[in-house]
Amino acid sequence: MNVTIKSVHFDVDDLTREHLETRLQKIDFAADKIVDMDFTLTREKDHQFEIEAKIHFRWGIHAVVKNKSFDLNQGIHELVDKVDLKVRKEVEKVQEHKG
Repeated sequence: MNVTIKSVHFDVDDLTREHLETRLQKIDFAADKIVDMDFTLTREKDHQFEIEAKIHFRWGIHAVVKNKSFDLNQGIHELVDKVDLKVRKEVEKVQEHKG
């Protein structure tokens, strides 16, 4: 699984990258089912962060998950929870089709 992290209107620091990568361990169970995950962290004019994850599954499905938060780390935490839920649902769908 390839992970890319891009920031818009600010420079993401190493601690934030580490926090995101640590949180992503939550979806290690599906690492072989995901080709790429692209994260875009954007600081809005109101100092709120929009955090977006684009997930590219091996079977050709793409999913986009978004979250907004004034606290970047809290926003990442919430986003990864949403990503985990989305990944679990997609994996279940594929397993149901195979079974």
